[in-house]
Amino acid sequence: MTFTGLNFLGVLLAFVISFISGGIWFGPKTFYPIWMKEKGVASGQLNQSQNKPALLFGGTILGVLVQTLTLALIINSLQKYQPNIGILDGAGIGFALGVGIGMFASLSHRLFGGDNLKVWIIETANDAINLTIAGAIIAYFN
Repeated sequence: MTFTGLNFLGVLLAFVISFISGGIWFGPKTFYPIWMKEKGVASGQLNQSQNKPALLFGGTILGVLVQTLTLALIINSLQKYQPNIGILDGAGIGFALGVGIGMFASLSHRLFGGDNLKVWIIETANDAINLTIAGAIIAYFN
């Protein structure tokens, strides 16, 4: 994999859109209340030991950035051998990685950890959707 020919504007836009999409996904009017209920947090609020905004947002930013950059490197590398990768192809690559690796890499951990599958679906479906959108954006800019 190479950074040569990588369009960093596309990566940055894909990162920003993914971050915003995650914020909407876990918003107070969308999946946040359901997610907290399924996690067993009756109050719907993180407790004092969990509520560390710098760590939560910093970790989220780092995670989304690494995911987006990794996806961009994969799409960029594939375009070296198949230069006609378009928006739908990029979305398909993002979807395949989001579902095939992102979602299902964590499934066994959740099952063995006794976690609620609804929590797993809410969390990982967001990743799969974001990688699908990011893949389309990255392919468009490359």
